[in-house]
Amino acid sequence: MSDSVEAETIRKYYNVALELVMKSGPVACEGYAQADANYKTKSAFYDLVTVYDKKVEDLLIAGLQKAFPETKFIGEEGTAENNSEPVLTDAPTWIIDPIDGTTNFIRRFPNWCISVGLAINKELVVGIVYIPVVNEMYSAYKGHGAYLNGNPISVSKCTKMKTGIFGTELSLIQRPAIRDKHMKRLCTLTANSIGCRGIGSAAVSLCYVARGSIDCFAVEDLQPWDIAGGALIIREAGGVVCHSKGGEFSIMKPDCIAAATPELAQDVIGLINEADQITEYQL
Repeated sequence: MSDSVEAETIRKYYNVALELVMKSGPVACEGYAQADANYKTKSAFYDLVTVYDKKVEDLLIAGLQKAFPETKFIGEEGTAENNSEPVLTDAPTWIIDPIDGTTNFIRRFPNWCISVGLAINKELVVGIVYIPVVNEMYSAYKGHGAYLNGNPISVSKCTKMKTGIFGTELSLIQRPAIRDKHMKRLCTLTANSIGCRGIGSAAVSLCYVARGSIDCFAVEDLQPWDIAGGALIIREAGGVVCHSKGGEFSIMKPDCIAAATPELAQDVIGLINEADQITEYQL
């Protein structure tokens, strides 16, 4: 496939997905408007799902499958329902989180979103993140920049954590097996920055990096669908996404630093390495 044909194919994927994500917004908002969104727990007390997660995922998959029958799917709810490990092949594959930030959604906190990424040959080429409550549509496809409601966005120019704001997923501290690691990193990064933000949605946090509202997002132990939509948006906004210890980022094990600049990413890697050497810390 030539570069021009590939670009045209990716643009078609992008346009159809963008329309479907926009159409799924009102469906999700039906649940958001209710005091009780009919939720239940999945793997643990903090792992929540609503009937609207399934409704939105089904809507997206049906529409994308109809338009592009050759594509495959990795979806949060489908994976949980089948109790299966997601596998990414070279085939065009949609990676879907129908409601990222489900706890926010249930509690009517507006930072939740619909997130869709597309990988071809295991490379992310489309990213779409829609925050319906505030009507913010973040989008990108390979080589064409990143946009918020059709307007170009770009990362900040921050190069040092001492002058930056970082984001992370604070709820990871709920998990005993990884609590110590995340507490040490949280303490170290917070002590060396001008602020920490825990938004409760990885995809929303990534988009805030892409638009320059925060300077980096450092996280481990999430799932592909948490990161797939936002990772390409950051890269197309001029930012960097790498492994949290340096080196290549893998969407199937998305331990990552998403940063405004390469210099900032290296600074954060250094702070993470410093944190991991701590043997004792005080809360």
